[in-house]
Amino acid sequence: MAKKITKRVKLQIPAGKATPAPPLGPALGQAGIAIAEFCQKFNADTAGMGGDIVGVKIDVYDDRSYDYRISKPLTRVLILKAAGIAKGSAKPNTSKVGKITKAQVKQIAEEKMSDLNAKNIEGAMLIVAGSARAAGVTVVD
Repeated sequence: MAKKITKRVKLQIPAGKATPAPPLGPALGQAGIAIAEFCQKFNADTAGMGGDIVGVKIDVYDDRSYDYRISKPLTRVLILKAAGIAKGSAKPNTSKVGKITKAQVKQIAEEKMSDLNAKNIEGAMLIVAGSARAAGVTVVD
């Protein structure tokens, strides 16, 4: 018989750097997950990702066991890394903070394709370009 999912938790955690400190510890504690055990497993699984912020979806079952899925680094993080800037613009419509090329947009879209809701690479590129615009990064040819 299949286990019943009692809770789903979505988090954004730096790869290889999970600690029981807030905000991770309280979120896991409320879900009934062994915090130290999760941190050890997560850090071992993401050790090679270089500290990028990744999305994690955790399914908690009624017997307090859990499964988790790690997605690729966040699109925003990949865009900022490609543009060579630390953070996006506070006012993206008026103040632009960086530029990326269409080739970089395509590279990011190919990397994130499995996580995006797009049928083809062109649709994924539009999603990535929109995220870049929202961060105050201009897409140039």
